Amino acid sequence: MGFETTIALIIFLFPLAYSPGPGNAFFASIGATHGLQAAIPALLGYHVATFVVTAMIGMGAGLLLLSEPRVARVLTILGAAYVFWLGYLFLKASMQAQASSRSETPVRIGFTDGALILLFNPKAYYIIGLLFTQFLVPPNDGLAAVLNITTIFTLNNLVAFLVWTLAGAAIARLFMSETANRRINILFALCLIGVGIWMLVPIFTT
Repeated sequence: MGFETTIALIIFLFPLAYSPGPGNAFFASIGATHGLQAAIPALLGYHVATFVVTAMIGMGAGLLLLSEPRVARVLTILGAAYVFWLGYLFLKASMQAQASSRSETPVRIGFTDGALILLFNPKAYYIIGLLFTQFLVPPNDGLAAVLNITTIFTLNNLVAFLVWTLAGAAIARLFMSETANRRINILFALCLIGVGIWMLVPIFTT
């Protein structure tokens, strides 16, 4: 890949990475409720999974899996259920804090949680497939081009999700009182639940 193609790839990826979606909402929620440091394990998990899945699709293995519509449907349902569960955990933690004056154990979001958000999102698979149809030209482009595209895609997503995480943390800092902080935490929990519903809409409208 030449310099011009790399710039075109970054421009292509910009709106995909920074526009609202399950991953962005997930990390904005963690930033708002726990801060950037708590989000780091999930960020690592999400982007390790992103790199592996993107490389697999670039080499032709990932889209083979999604050629069966039932597989995509199952992944969508599992992904939505998992996002619902995370939203419930955030909501439960906020409600527990409201009912008690003592500090509650925070929701733990780790490496596995981040990886599962990516693995259970079939839309990410299709976006990655579209990415390779636009920027990979076989047989001239080989493994080196696949890994180059995979690396740029992963790093671009990482920067975008860091921005969303920091934005969530910044919003939370605007609400420093205990009551206001609980309300913003509930808002982000409901955003996650809304994302889960959004993920399910195509299943019930097609």
